[in-house]
Parts: sequence; structure tokens; C-alpha cells
Amino acid sequence: MGRVDEAMRRAAGAPINGTAPAALVDVAPPLELPQEAPFEDVVEPAAASAPVVVQAPPEKPTSVFEHFGASLAQKIVVDENMLPASREQYRRLAATLHHAHASSGLRVVMIASAAPGEGKTLTAANLALTLSESYQRSVLLIDADLRRPSLHSIFKIPGVPGLCEGLMSAEERKLPLHQVSPRLTLLPAGRPSSDPMAALTSPRMRRLVDEARETFSWVIIDTPPIGMLPDANLLATMVDGTILVVKAGFTPFELVKKAADAIGPEGMLGVVLNRADLKARKYGYGYYDYSTKTPAKS
Repeated sequence: MGRVDEAMRRAAGAPINGTAPAALVDVAPPLELPQEAPFEDVVEPAAASAPVVVQAPPEKPTSVFEHFGASLAQKIVVDENMLPASREQYRRLAATLHHAHASSGLRVVMIASAAPGEGKTLTAANLALTLSESYQRSVLLIDADLRRPSLHSIFKIPGVPGLCEGLMSAEERKLPLHQVSPRLTLLPAGRPSSDPMAALTSPRMRRLVDEARETFSWVIIDTPPIGMLPDANLLATMVDGTILVVKAGFTPFELVKKAADAIGPEGMLGVVLNRADLKARKYGYGYYDYSTKTPAKS
């Protein structure tokens, strides 16, 4: 068994012999949605091609919320003071993805934006928290925004070493997986890089995504803004679908259109409209409006 596969299984709470953990089989999801099937045994990759990943010693906080600073008050779904309407939108998003998984096997999701500052990283973090806390699913959250990484700051974990060091090193090297909660694991981006394209499209990155797909219930990948940079577009070929985050009244239409065209209709799962003004609308909950299409069965 590859060391990446073994480390990821431990991070996901699965025994090394391939048996699905009880939480993935016995715990029913909210809203009486259909349960997720347990994982099947993973075919071991060839020893020569397996990347080397190791899990850092897990931290065990008494509350997931302890990972976040005061600046994120009422912005994180695990904060009991978050507006109920805002939390409900993340649950709607998670429920839509859960149904898509049941119908098409959707598992690896990229969170992208057309421009910086639209809220994609916070959306990725809250979606991962919702799937892991409300749905009791094992989630790997990957910071693949190698130009401007920030997930390590949100979760208050070390940012270096991380994904960038592992992908760009001359030899295979260990990648740290930080255990945020019993069901949420975070892979930080590492040291920022001005030219990460080769790393993000490397065989190592594809191997990492493939092994994560087989080990975790969900893999959420935060990427660079796709409207200005090519990285997310190239990474889109490795995932099952992309959610585009757009800040209402902020992003020029032409930039949003360029980003949507780069993803393509087959890869686009839907759009999250962030910071929409409720006063100008007759419907909706407030913080997010989410529209999506259900992926066709493969």
C-alpha cells in the first residue's frame, strides 16, 4: 500500500486494511438524504509511482471553532453566532453536492473565482466544515492557491511546509496533513510560488488527487482566481467539477464570462453569488444564492 494512501486513510479515520470507518456507514446525513456508500478497497499503486505523504501529529481541540480568530466571527459555520440564513445557504450548497454525489459519484470539487477578493477561500472552508460537521463525512481540504495561500491563516496552522514543497522538490517528499477535526483534514499550500503551473499540472498532483478521491468522502480544492490566472483552468482537468464564486456588484461581467468559458459547461457545477443585497431582491436567504446543474451520469 502506498504511503500516501496509508497516511490519507489515517487522516480520514479509516483502518489501514481498507475497512470503511463506522462513521461513513452508520451515520445518516441530515435532511433524510440518502446515505453514502462505504468505500471499496483501493487498488495499490505501483511502489515506484507512489508519492510520499505523511500526516502531522493530529491536534485535538475541544471545539473546531478554537481554530479560528476573532476576525472570522459570524463568518464560519461552526460559530453559533453566525446568522442562521447564512448557515442555511452553506447547507443548501452541501445538500446539492450530496445529491450530485449520489447520482453521479461527484467527489472532488474545485472552488474558483474570476478575480481576487470574491470569497472563494471562505466558501471552500465553510463547505468543507459543513460536509464534515453536518454530514459527518471525511473531507480533505487542499489549498492549491500556490500564489496567494490563505487557508492556513484561516485555520491557524503552519503554512510551511505544504503542497508546493512536495510538488516542486527534486525528489518525492513528505506532505503534512493537519487534522482540524476528526473528519476534516487540511493540506496547506506551503511557501508561495510565482510560477506554480508546472507543479499543479504535474503527475504528482494528479496522483495526489486520485489517491485522495479513493480515501476521503470529499476533496475540496481552493485554487487561484481563474479569470486572471491559468492555474485553476489547468487543475480543472483533475477534478469532478468546479463551483465559481462571484461577488455581487464587484466582478465585471466580462471577467466572469471569461472564467466560466475557461471552466467550460461540462466542468461547471454552479455559481455562488456572494454578498448579494437582499433589499434589492424578493427572494433568497441573504448571504449566498446558489444555482447549479446536476452532473450527468458517467
